[in-house]
Amino acid sequence: MEPLQAIEQLDAVKLLKTSYFAYPVVNAVHIAAIGALLTSVALMDLRILGAFRALPERPFVALLRRLAFLAFGVAVLSGLLLFSVRASHYAQMPVFLAKMSLIGLAGANFVAFATVDKGLDASVRPPAPRVLAATSIVLWCAVLLCGRFIGFQ
Repeated sequence: MEPLQAIEQLDAVKLLKTSYFAYPVVNAVHIAAIGALLTSVALMDLRILGAFRALPERPFVALLRRLAFLAFGVAVLSGLLLFSVRASHYAQMPVFLAKMSLIGLAGANFVAFATVDKGLDASVRPPAPRVLAATSIVLWCAVLLCGRFIGFQ
């Protein structure tokens, strides 16, 4: 617990805690990044599941994947800043630990998808990538839900 309490005492974290604008701005950036991440993941996975057939799958998914990675990076950076303010408290919260576990599962799901869907034509795609795409939507929605519960505890 001491390393987490040390994080909370860093000058930059103290500034984040005491600034009238800094914490709300970081929080807003985090929310926007999560929104962009969830939207891009949902649209990408829905396309893999067969929605938006008028759009060519490979370029559509490639664009959304880049957006998802960018949004995930911003969410991680802003999330680390938000975590730093009450690190010792958050690290003990079951819902925070659940959120981190779900993010790990979503990452593993992405790796599994990338492994089984390499170069497959969408018209001959086996069921496994579709199951992983549906799982992705569920996991990221669960991450979002856990994140909202953190703010109310």
